[in-house]
Amino acid sequence: MKKSYIVLLIVIAIAIGAVMATLSDASTYVNFAKAEQNPGKVYTVIGQLDREKPMDFDARAGVFSFYAVDKEGNSRKVLYFKPKPTDFERSEDITMKGYSTDSAFVADEILLKCPSKYNEQNKLKEGKTDGE
Repeated sequence: MKKSYIVLLIVIAIAIGAVMATLSDASTYVNFAKAEQNPGKVYTVIGQLDREKPMDFDARAGVFSFYAVDKEGNSRKVLYFKPKPTDFERSEDITMKGYSTDSAFVADEILLKCPSKYNEQNKLKEGKTDGE
């Protein structure tokens, strides 16, 4: 075979490997119950902060703990080994990527959906028109 064909085959093999790696890394959206069925497997859970239960940041251990409620209404303790995200209490939804253990859901990444400033502006406008 020509060297160019060998190089082309190697490039194609690397490209296929890269595509497979990204597909296998894509996590699945589930609830806490499904994540508990496969401890250690990475899932993405969307929920809301359980405001009736405590939040705590242990500076020595470097862990932020809180409780979240998923879309099915299941409440679980969540451990996040980073400081509490800014405006955490104001968030509408919390997207947590991580894995389940016997005692908690361990979040590696947290994304927050905060209230839109446009919603706040619309509420202000509605308040002005109601008061006029």
